[in-house]
Amino acid sequence: MIIGGVAGGMSAATRLRRLDERARIIVLERGNDVSFANCGLPYHVGGVIEQRSALVLQTPEALGARFGLDVRVRTEAIAIDRSSRSVTVRDLTTGELTTIDYDALVLSPGASPRRPDLPGVERGLVLRDLADTDAIVAAAQDARTVVIAGGGFIGLELAENLHARGIHVTIVQSAPQLLTALDLEMAHPLLVRAREEGLGVRLSNRLAQIDDESVTLADGEMLPADVVVLAVGVQPDSSLAVAAGLDVDTHGGIVVDEHQRTTDPHIWAVGDAVAKSLAGGGGALVPLAGLANRHGRLAADAIAGRPHAAVPALGTAVIGFLGLTAASVGMTERALRGRSIRVIHTHPLDHAGYYPGATTLALKLIVDAETDAILGAQAVGENGVEKRIDVIATAMAGHITGRGLADLELAYAPQYGSAKDPVNLLGYVDDNLIDGELSVQWHELEERRASGWKLIDVRTDGEYEAGAIAGSELITLDDLRARAESLRGDRVIVHCKVGQRGHTAARMLRQYGVTVANLDGGYLTWQAGRAATVDAVLTKET
Repeated sequence: MIIGGVAGGMSAATRLRRLDERARIIVLERGNDVSFANCGLPYHVGGVIEQRSALVLQTPEALGARFGLDVRVRTEAIAIDRSSRSVTVRDLTTGELTTIDYDALVLSPGASPRRPDLPGVERGLVLRDLADTDAIVAAAQDARTVVIAGGGFIGLELAENLHARGIHVTIVQSAPQLLTALDLEMAHPLLVRAREEGLGVRLSNRLAQIDDESVTLADGEMLPADVVVLAVGVQPDSSLAVAAGLDVDTHGGIVVDEHQRTTDPHIWAVGDAVAKSLAGGGGALVPLAGLANRHGRLAADAIAGRPHAAVPALGTAVIGFLGLTAASVGMTERALRGRSIRVIHTHPLDHAGYYPGATTLALKLIVDAETDAILGAQAVGENGVEKRIDVIATAMAGHITGRGLADLELAYAPQYGSAKDPVNLLGYVDDNLIDGELSVQWHELEERRASGWKLIDVRTDGEYEAGAIAGSELITLDDLRARAESLRGDRVIVHCKVGQRGHTAARMLRQYGVTVANLDGGYLTWQAGRAATVDAVLTKET
């Protein structure tokens, strides 16, 4: 028996059938649809996916015909009796209660959108299934203003799609940045793009009250809101497991072993309700469709007597937002605070600069300072973002180190990449740092300067005049050799636009007896970090 469909439950059901033609497989789903593309829901709201029917992947009838599955929608499991190995279920159409026995039970209840406890919250819409999508589409028909609480993946995807319908959208985010899967400076381009496109953003703020035609924020500001959408995160729908006495972690995630088995040997659990082991150590909730599919397969394999151990989750994710793509894998610098790490920022072109259409990427790599193990990576840009994060995620799975990225042989043609791919460049920078080159992060700069380090800008006169870090001294790279002797014995931080000329300057000065560090990621990273810090302390955006 499988409780819950969609990615995890249906992957388990269909894999089980492929492994065992004779098994009786029952799938219970309390909703109207057992197999639908939940990741596509925001795009039906915006009309990108025009036909609602395109989101329905399989029907109970089709699953019965092809796989011999007994799929029962609008049927809710209300209690598990572990001693008798039975489940009490309610037919939501008739209200009838029945009891069904099982030999093996798979829980795939998913995660439920959080609803904050505040006045008027019942007017807030959420997005979990097709019925929720229908409600948002209907509410948006005549709407002029929408307030979205939450600036994570779902919040941003809905904001983009509702904006595309010509509705004025305001995002209210409790964190000091959008998309907390990224670090502060990496998320800043998303905020800039939202402003450029006319979206309202309120950072470090939250809803305090929802009224009939408006919302009130925690700082007292009132915003018009024909529609209110709550996208403030999800929580594992593990109440059935808890009532049955199965172990859950501090987040409410169902505890499973490497084969997706719970603390009951006859019960497995998969999907968003399950606590995952992270590659960096510890556990967390990782509500991603790819993991749910993979773990559904693992549970089926275990039940069929051919177990395969799950690998730790990396949390690889990507989002498109108003023409930008942002992607991440592993842990953020923020989450790794207190651990000995190296951080690398680069700003390469997504493909060869001489080929038309090249755009700038922002990449961030985080490695363990002692072992050089890759702990995380982030990327933002218009093109080529997901490719680079997928390569790094694969490298992490294969235990390739940061320095090892330099040796990856990646496909190259000028319209797709560069002879030195952006992933290779991250490896080169890491190699330089391992060999003793010093770097300073954007958020460390002022502390270093306060302790006596000089800041030298090695860009051109024109670049310096267009914008410079206050208090820096301009010595262009071409003039630096002639001035190097005068800096002997000093402590100097050099910087350019993105770090490459700074690396050349640091190599040069080091040979003249100068203690020198390169500002990691150069002026672009510092500028993004500084602007993000300013925005982080504001509670209102225009």
